[in-house]
Amino acid sequence: MRHLFSEAGLARLDTFVQPGMLCAFDFDGTLTPIVAQPDQAQMPAMMRERLMALSKYAPVAILTGRGLADMRAHMGFEPAYVVGNHGNEGLPGWEANAQRFAALCKKWHAFLRDHLRPQGEDAGVLIEDKRYSLSVHYRAAPDQAVAAARLLTLFKALSPMPRVMGGKCVFNLLPPEAVDKGWAVQQLLEISGAPGAMYIGDDITDEDVFSLKRSDVLSVRVDFFKDSAADFFVQNQGEVGQVLDALIGRMKIRSKLAC
Repeated sequence: MRHLFSEAGLARLDTFVQPGMLCAFDFDGTLTPIVAQPDQAQMPAMMRERLMALSKYAPVAILTGRGLADMRAHMGFEPAYVVGNHGNEGLPGWEANAQRFAALCKKWHAFLRDHLRPQGEDAGVLIEDKRYSLSVHYRAAPDQAVAAARLLTLFKALSPMPRVMGGKCVFNLLPPEAVDKGWAVQQLLEISGAPGAMYIGDDITDEDVFSLKRSDVLSVRVDFFKDSAADFFVQNQGEVGQVLDALIGRMKIRSKLAC
């Protein structure tokens, strides 16, 4: 995995970027800094302005673990596509599973609420109910390693066993048959008719996109991680803005040449 702003990375951008390609992004940790309380996340104004400028040349999509209702309160603009719950909310046909997924997550939530001890060993643990999935945060736990081990033990008692996806001090619980972000990106490519897609994400849940290894998908990970399947990386969330500038600049030039 090489730095996107290396000679090889810039050369890849030059050959790959074209107007009309799908530009897809994770939200937390990619377009906005990760915060201790998820409801306090807000997209920085400069990031929002760049995305709005980019949307003049290409369809913009946000793929997030958040629920759609929650997501719309944190964006400040309307991209072409918003897909929530790790790909399980917002794409055609998702409603078929909605009632069943919601009932399952409600059952899991009740079990965890009854068995967590927030005034004792589970201090700092927060359950975020996204209706069709759950996110259990332990960033505020006094001992994160102990909290993670305790939560994994609790998850084994859930029935049916959820698909557990780790993250940055969070476990995402999804129904066993839930889809993922990789599937969602492929669906968006088909729906949009875009000639290719660039995807930027920062976490384990984004590896489902990185591992697609399609010639028409260029993937970028925020923060270097040696085991990532992403094509390239940027050093931190702040460099994502520079990526957007690079995309806008190249698409603007290609649009003028096409006229």
